[in-house]
Amino acid sequence: MGTLDKLQTFIILIAVGLGLLLGQVDTIEQHAENLITPFLLLMLYGLFLTIPLQQFKIAFSNIKFLGANTIINFIWTPVLAWGLGSIFLFDYLALWIGFIMLMVTPCTDWYLAFTGIAKGNVSLSTSVLPINLILQVVLLPVYLLLFAGTIQSIPISTLIESIVIVLVIPFALAHLTRFLLRKKSVLNNKIIPFFGNAQILFLSLAIMAMFASQGSYLLRNLEVVYILIIPVLLFFIINYVVGRFVGRLLNFSYEDSVSLNMTIIARNSPVSLAIAVTAFPDQPLIALALVIGPLIELPVLAIVSQLLLFTRKKNKNKGYPV
Repeated sequence: MGTLDKLQTFIILIAVGLGLLLGQVDTIEQHAENLITPFLLLMLYGLFLTIPLQQFKIAFSNIKFLGANTIINFIWTPVLAWGLGSIFLFDYLALWIGFIMLMVTPCTDWYLAFTGIAKGNVSLSTSVLPINLILQVVLLPVYLLLFAGTIQSIPISTLIESIVIVLVIPFALAHLTRFLLRKKSVLNNKIIPFFGNAQILFLSLAIMAMFASQGSYLLRNLEVVYILIIPVLLFFIINYVVGRFVGRLLNFSYEDSVSLNMTIIARNSPVSLAIAVTAFPDQPLIALALVIGPLIELPVLAIVSQLLLFTRKKNKNKGYPV
């Protein structure tokens, strides 16, 4: 785990603070919105570039883990997100949509760092990463139409346009880059390492631009944070319990059980955020929900990793298999 991985939480918090400060300048507040999508495109291009699709074969070598990961992430989790939203966010439709968008997209980056901290099977977690990424890109518009479409009418043409702009284009460019430079050492020695480290920076710049453009709106609506805390925390608690139960049911080792827990708890806000700012430009609360969510999620992941380590140590002391 690199230095930037360890500092992700602090980098994002600094980006939020700087964005709020810069947003107090009228000129910056008026133009910051134009920078959000370009920074997210660079971040997603780097994300797609650093994920070799060859890992598909490795993932399919452990069907039991792959099946559990896929069913929980793409069938159970969307239903859970919609249910929690219907209970706690029924009167806040924009936040409900943002909450659903956040929770239906499994994480593709920092969950690996926390898997390592908790002594989980990082290579196994890495193997399902491209599958999680491809499935969320394909299924996110489906979830939006199925779940968010019951909350608010979503023009299909707008949704398709946003998917093409922020997902299809960077995905195609990333793999075109891989194809064109496949025999060049510069790809693996320079380009991929650069974008691997720069993803958090591009994401932070996008978040900074988001808060600079919408900071005044957020400061006038601070209750957004309090409204989201309960459903977000419940989502993580419920999925933690589900992950532990399924891990025991399928007789996973401690390492594989940790990997399952982290893949079904951590969420991928950048992908959802990119869709939100293009598909819902007149609904800032949707995008803000996708920025505030990770500020709650990161401390939770840190706590979960320590809880898993504590459970491992406790079972080991009692002589139980770990």
